[in-house]
Amino acid sequence: MASTNGVIVRSARAEERAEIARLSQLCFGVRFAPADIEYSTEVFPTERALVAVDGDRIVGHANDRVMTVTVPGERTVRASGVTSVVVAPTHRRRGILRSIYTELHRRSESEGLPLTIFTASEGTIYGRFGYGPAIVSNEVSIRGRTAEFRSTTADPGGVRIADLDEAKTVLPEIYDRWRRLVPGAQIRPEARWQQRIFADGVQSEGGSPLFFLVHPDGYAIFRRAWNDAGKNIASIHELRAITPEAHIALWRVLLSLDLVDTVEAELTDHDPLPYLVTNPRLVKVTGRHDALWARVMDVPAALSARTYRRDLDVVLSVDDPFRDAGGAFALRVRDGIAECEPTDRTPDLELGIDVLGSLYFGAYRARTFAAANRIQAKDPATLRAFDEAFTSERDAELGWFF
Repeated sequence: MASTNGVIVRSARAEERAEIARLSQLCFGVRFAPADIEYSTEVFPTERALVAVDGDRIVGHANDRVMTVTVPGERTVRASGVTSVVVAPTHRRRGILRSIYTELHRRSESEGLPLTIFTASEGTIYGRFGYGPAIVSNEVSIRGRTAEFRSTTADPGGVRIADLDEAKTVLPEIYDRWRRLVPGAQIRPEARWQQRIFADGVQSEGGSPLFFLVHPDGYAIFRRAWNDAGKNIASIHELRAITPEAHIALWRVLLSLDLVDTVEAELTDHDPLPYLVTNPRLVKVTGRHDALWARVMDVPAALSARTYRRDLDVVLSVDDPFRDAGGAFALRVRDGIAECEPTDRTPDLELGIDVLGSLYFGAYRARTFAAANRIQAKDPATLRAFDEAFTSERDAELGWFF
């Protein structure tokens, strides 16, 4: 496919799976069980993988799958979900990563995919290729059984403990209803359910099995374990609530678990949990990270795929230093529905394609990027309208990690 400094980037072969796994384990510092490799291959087939080869050795790798991702307005878009991007430590600074992404982007373009997404292990690498952080997640710690719910907080009930067999039947259906509402959530493959949840429904990681709480409109998956200080931790693996009632009902159970010193979870910026309890300080943020990165591959297609919170008529000048997806685009929104096309009109706003990716799901604000001089606006009113239009009614969340 491509050659850089004697290193060839080409499609991977089935017989190279073991070597690819070894390189990934080295670069990510993890260990894969045989079952992990098998399931991962089902989710990300080897025939879509790219490898960088120096002689007879694989020194770089990336793979992807075509995902269906929800965008603001309860619409969906097809996207390239990229995973397992690695370059051997012996082959840095040779342009290998650039060559791999060039091939990935060519394929996305040929398949007509308007968006590329991935979960990043580092935050300094991918901006040069036009990616920006697009979803935010907050790690929180709550002291067990000390959080009291306000007298005005409802007690909807309806939560039950589900065993593994019931979870296999119920959870995917609830998740699918949830992901249709939430920007950033993807359709989850069956193999991913088996690999990351149901196969882990037995004791592992030095703690309890995964436990399942089920509500008609939501579920929570958690594990209990003792830490080195002798404290019992309940770690929320995943909580999906379609309705506010399901959210409250699940948290009422989770915060009433016996013998639990701390509950650990991840929340979006506007999760109502701190405001449901009498002491919001008990919901302590211990970390904040980017949960998803995005790159717009086709500006008119991507911007026309989602809906908007207000009418808009602007011309965007989008800079794309890595490939030729940039240019000037007229974006017109009426009643939430957008039309977008190339134009030769004078731009009202200037921004990088990485910033556009950050704004896409509504998790980041245009006004913040403008304050950082990464969006240049003709006037404050235009910026204000643009900022409001790109917000989302529901917080963006990553559906499943890849």
